Amino acid sequence: MEVKERQIDEFGFVRLDAHMADDMSVVNAARVSFARHQEELDEAAKGLINFLMRERHGTPFEHNAFRFHIKCPIFVAREWFRHRIGSFNEFSARYSMVNDEFFVPAEHDVRTQVGKPGAYHFDPVEKDVADRAIERIKNINEMAYGTYKELINDGVAKELARTVLPMGMYTQFYWTVNARSLMNFLSLRLDKSAQVDIRRYATRVEIVLAQTMPVTYKAWVENGMVCP
Repeated sequence: MEVKERQIDEFGFVRLDAHMADDMSVVNAARVSFARHQEELDEAAKGLINFLMRERHGTPFEHNAFRFHIKCPIFVAREWFRHRIGSFNEFSARYSMVNDEFFVPAEHDVRTQVGKPGAYHFDPVEKDVADRAIERIKNINEMAYGTYKELINDGVAKELARTVLPMGMYTQFYWTVNARSLMNFLSLRLDKSAQVDIRRYATRVEIVLAQTMPVTYKAWVENGMVCP
């Protein structure tokens, strides 16, 4: 059964708003080179998808579209927007009031960075350190939002008042992307070196790809999860 929305945390979610995507889109995009078209996904068609993936013939995977509705913290969104082969439309705090919704890490997610840039890893911190970090994050969120509301109440424009809000504020956006770009996103954001917070969102996106284009997904996994 296809699940269109998956909650990430208290506020965040990944929702498949609509799609024009299936495995046959890959097959027929490839077969048009020989002026051929087919309606059913037979074994030969499945083999073709695997061949295209294995040999990294990527363009047949571009003739489809997924439209996602995402809600996540701003620091996650800014990493997401680095994937430029896709279209984004984001919530605007210039025109609308921002809700009192901020990211607060779970205790087990409070971590320390060990090593040098490009060659570091993350370790958990002691419970007392994690508790203090969480309390400080909550306090600064409350202070920032209180200041934001005071500015709004004083008549300051939303586009200026928003400047006091932290990176942990939740935003939301629509993201339209084809399967090839989606696999590129997943190959990078599911990697163990990716920030754990965006990995949780990428895992939900992966489920959508697996449900919508199962043959393509299987070929992608079996060929090393590398974008063709």
